Amino acid sequence: MSLRDGAELVLLAAIWGASFLFMRILAPVIGPLATADLRMLIGGLFLGAVFLVLKLHPGLKKNFRIFLVIGLVNSALPFLLYSLAALVLPASVEVVLNALSPAFGALAGALFLGESFTLKKAGGLALGFAGVVVVAGGLDLGTSAWGSAALGACILAPASYAAGGVLVKRLAAAIPPAHLAFGSQLLAGLALLPLLAIAAPVSPPSSTTLGLLIVFGVLCSGLAYLLYYGLMKRIGPTRTLTVTFLMPVFGILWGALLLNEPVTPALIGGACAVLVGTWLVTSR
Repeated sequence: MSLRDGAELVLLAAIWGASFLFMRILAPVIGPLATADLRMLIGGLFLGAVFLVLKLHPGLKKNFRIFLVIGLVNSALPFLLYSLAALVLPASVEVVLNALSPAFGALAGALFLGESFTLKKAGGLALGFAGVVVVAGGLDLGTSAWGSAALGACILAPASYAAGGVLVKRLAAAIPPAHLAFGSQLLAGLALLPLLAIAAPVSPPSSTTLGLLIVFGVLCSGLAYLLYYGLMKRIGPTRTLTVTFLMPVFGILWGALLLNEPVTPALIGGACAVLVGTWLVTSR
């Protein structure tokens, strides 16, 4: 991996580690659906404005179906799942569970791309899930089913990212990363927009909330997905998903500093198990 690729992975980890804080703050205020959808719409519109200024043509009509499918699988579904879970779980817990993404990516690569899946990788996947159990055991979720549902959402979301990685490699290998970032975010955001008619925020967002939404969409979807799809093209989906090795470090740090979330032994121990398991899955 080149120095540029490594630096972009660290920057992407810092940005996406912060995205869980945005969801934790915004989802209880405007709702999970609005949080996920407006993130994509704002990110897509920001990239569209950049394209207009630079007079670039993203091939929206030509690649409409590809953009839509990848946007729904690789953005809309996981964003919505994490926003729903943010109603219950701390941001630091979500970012740790997100570290399962490379393990699911390796499994998806074996199932759909012909990549090898060894006994070591299977053991790593099992260790990763053991880490999830440790993290969950340290949470006080009460007797409500919402806690279990939130944990399930945080496991399904990384699986969705893995499926998105397969789709990118199969369907979008010839599409420039910037075009894919713009088209997938915009079309996925537009696809979810009609649902806001039945799940819109009760009252208009405050100026503070609106400012957070704009930063969230531009930074965590617009700019971050430019980095993400660029890395996917240069180093492949499995290596790109190793960004989740670094995200828990930033996510736990941001959560502790900005939201006063506790850093418990179960969280650290579970995070270590997840990361070691992920390393076993992705290492050669």
